[in-house]
Amino acid sequence: MKARIPKQNQDMNQAAMMKQLQQMQDNMQTTQKEIEESEFSASSGGGAVEVVVNGSHEMKSIKIQPDVVDPEDVEMLEDMVIAATNEAMRKATETMEREMSKITGGMNIPGLGGLI
Repeated sequence: MKARIPKQNQDMNQAAMMKQLQQMQDNMQTTQKEIEESEFSASSGGGAVEVVVNGSHEMKSIKIQPDVVDPEDVEMLEDMVIAATNEAMRKATETMEREMSKITGGMNIPGLGGLI
């Protein structure tokens, strides 16, 4: 024989779960906003190129040491800019994923995926 849970308890459990999900969603939105406003930097070429991006993957600044600017080898400079930019973007993405995973406990929650 199966134990029956009174309907009132089911409603209370459902309400508590919905409240918990709403809190989780609020925490995710707050964390997402904080990370989007954060800055992530990376360099390449031994510090010859430094790029700063925000958590929204927008480039905020780029610094290039004058001694690496060689008109005869522009491709090397381009490669260093790309490498530094990709690394800064990777840091931003990993931070967002790590912080969201902390909030959700690693669960993939349907409907909240846009925040991750």
